[in-house]
Amino acid sequence: MISVHNTFVCKPGNASKMAKMMKRMPQTEMGPFVMTDMTGQFHRVIIVGNYKDFADYEAKMKDEMEKDWSKEDPEVQKLWAGMNDMYISGSREIYKIW
Repeated sequence: MISVHNTFVCKPGNASKMAKMMKRMPQTEMGPFVMTDMTGQFHRVIIVGNYKDFADYEAKMKDEMEKDWSKEDPEVQKLWAGMNDMYISGSREIYKIW
């Protein structure tokens, strides 16, 4: 199993907004899990998803990239519309779970 951590460093005042927005993503037992910082760098939101293996992760990302977002529910479109304005930078880390 692998665990993928997408970390967003938000603009001040936006971390809790982004966390609430991310909590609206469909949940499964594999994630995504939404975390916010309690120590370390401020204003971070970390989205964790767990996958069977790297091939599973790649397949799910391919599906997301090929999705026709214009056909998505208008509420979902509105939810994601301002996301890029909420953060300064981001990174991704992928861990193997033993």
